[in-house]
Amino acid sequence: MSTTVIEDRVKVVLAKVLDNGTTADQIGSEADLVEQYGLDSLQTITFLLAIEDEFDLELDYPQLQLDDLRSVRQFSTFVARLAGQAG
Repeated sequence: MSTTVIEDRVKVVLAKVLDNGTTADQIGSEADLVEQYGLDSLQTITFLLAIEDEFDLELDYPQLQLDDLRSVRQFSTFVARLAGQAG
């Protein structure tokens, strides 16, 4: 699965979690999930659990760094690494 496909799917999940009218198409790849979209702690947990469901994988929380959540692209790269190991 390409990183672009993963990125698109991450944007869809993020838009659902934000639930503020933002669409996946409006979410930028380099947008900071916290600074630009105001993802709070509860939304972050909801987002991470939804990502696990979307990609049918278990996130490696000890390896997950705050920097991995700085942008959709960075997080998608993190997910791609896990999906590659799972697949």
